Amino acid sequence: TWGWPRTKGSSPGFVFVMSKILAEGSASQEVTLLTIADEDSNKRNWGVLLPGIIGGTLVALYSVAIPFIAPALRKHCLPFVPATSKQIENVLIMLKGRKGMLVDIGSGDGRIVIAAAKVGFKAVGYELNPWLVWYSRYRAWREGVHHDVNFYISDLWKVSFSQYTNIVIFGVPQMMLQLEKKLGDELLQDATVIACRFPFPHWRPNHSFGEGIDTVWAYDSRSFRMEKEDDITLVKGIPPS
Repeated sequence: TWGWPRTKGSSPGFVFVMSKILAEGSASQEVTLLTIADEDSNKRNWGVLLPGIIGGTLVALYSVAIPFIAPALRKHCLPFVPATSKQIENVLIMLKGRKGMLVDIGSGDGRIVIAAAKVGFKAVGYELNPWLVWYSRYRAWREGVHHDVNFYISDLWKVSFSQYTNIVIFGVPQMMLQLEKKLGDELLQDATVIACRFPFPHWRPNHSFGEGIDTVWAYDSRSFRMEKEDDITLVKGIPPS
């Protein structure tokens, strides 16, 4: 206990009480100091941990988002815009009576490929976004058609489509001319190309179906097997007369 000088008239009980009060006050101060020290330590720890947590979260978000963002940074890309149920229905209508392998160029989440497999096609999808390819594979497995489909992570400009007789494309206007030339060079005589949302700039469709954004255009060899002079004209960007 703390010492306390006795004065005349002071009792031992008074000295004991005062000693106890002072001791408790000292202990309370020590607890307060320890609490403040703990709070300061916690603040310092959070000061270290919080930037790390934020940084880790941003890295995780970036790693997930970059496959979706990267195609948009390319000169010619196929942005992921899911096909509507009406567009899928119109594509299947245009495929009635057709046989052979089907390819969806820029297959997104795989819904065209999966729908085609459900009506009997062996179907393939090419997609630059790996997350969408992995999701497409899972979805095909979930819907029981994984044995009839394949999905590949690939740049469409690095793939030859000569082995396919049914080609589906959800394009964008700025790439259709270049794709028109590529497919015209690669496709065989019995191939059919189905364009969705946007038609090819120079090919003449032999059929079209639907309205507005749900319109699809079908092109056969009469469209893309052109004479040499027509090919030269198209290269110059002038449609043949």
